[in-house]
Amino acid sequence: MFSIASHDGAIARPVQRAQVENLYVEAMLLADEAHAAFAVQRDQGVPDGDSLLLVNLACESLKTTTRLMHVIAWLLHRRAMIAGEPGAGPNDSAARIGDPVPADWAVCDRFDPALRRIVAASERLFERIAILEKGWQAPAVTPVQAMLARLEARL
Repeated sequence: MFSIASHDGAIARPVQRAQVENLYVEAMLLADEAHAAFAVQRDQGVPDGDSLLLVNLACESLKTTTRLMHVIAWLLHRRAMIAGEPGAGPNDSAARIGDPVPADWAVCDRFDPALRRIVAASERLFERIAILEKGWQAPAVTPVQAMLARLEARL
């Protein structure tokens, strides 16, 4: 995603609005998918009645939900700022995505692949929002760097 700047250097509002709307839809879809996947996993139980894994599943579900809710709250606040709503400013606490809530991949590696994909997608979405918040000033990640990061996260 790239931003288009006007001749005076300001980011064009229609581009910002489109970015926020697209990310909001993506976040809401991922939140619905996460809710359904964690519910199915919880309802199916865990292999061999592993109660510790069930607790870990609940913890990772909360972390994933929290991560996505932070993203959604940030996007809603950004939407309000773009619309010029009074009370929605760049210095509000809601204008900051905050620190990430990292997944415990030692635990997540025991989940089924679909659940691991959802957790990883929520972390990537959070990272994208953090970069957007910084004004796209972060250096570009090469495909090789992205692949190495994914491999490192799985190890």
